[in-house]
Amino acid sequence: MTADAAADDDAGNRLPQALLQAVGSRGQVRSFPAHAILINEGDSTDSLYIVLAGRVKAYASSEDGREVVLAEYGPGEYFGELALDGSQRSASIQAIEPCSCRVVQAQELQAFLAEYPAFGAHLTRKLMHMVRRLTRQVRSLALQDVYSRVVHLLSELSDPAGGTERVVRHRLTQQDIADRVGSSREMVNRVMKELAAGGYIARREGRIVLLRKPPAAW
Repeated sequence: MTADAAADDDAGNRLPQALLQAVGSRGQVRSFPAHAILINEGDSTDSLYIVLAGRVKAYASSEDGREVVLAEYGPGEYFGELALDGSQRSASIQAIEPCSCRVVQAQELQAFLAEYPAFGAHLTRKLMHMVRRLTRQVRSLALQDVYSRVVHLLSELSDPAGGTERVVRHRLTQQDIADRVGSSREMVNRVMKELAAGGYIARREGRIVLLRKPPAAW
């Protein structure tokens, strides 16, 4: 998947302004500090969260503390819809930075869906995007080495910055990258050092810059 296609995919997950304003009369607004856990995997709550400001991540974790990041959500995007069938939460949600969300209970959401069928259509498209994204993640973990996964992630999370350069949208630590590609921080550190030594990446003002397109395989 190209970086531009990924950006379009993310844009498709954001609620149109009209629907965002309409759902604004439902639920309540809650604020969370950075690193706060909004949802724990296995919880039985059934609320839908609409991000108003800040960013959160969805992740799964193992008993030994290892994590893999499944998705990130920013303003206008929402999460928690998979629990609307009464099932337990399938992933945890953590605030990456201070954020605020509108929290809509399942009962209120059902009434909103009946009044605004366009939201149901948007929800269906979002679930389709989610299935495609998770399919890509599984394929990547099964068929690509760590180097290829890191290069793909950096390309997907970056925007053009003139010439051959691309700038990663958010500040990422090596542990952030490791959590997203399903690897250890030590292996990511090795890949990043190789990319920097080859003149493919640099850091500016805390952000990773792709100076030119890295080779598909090392």
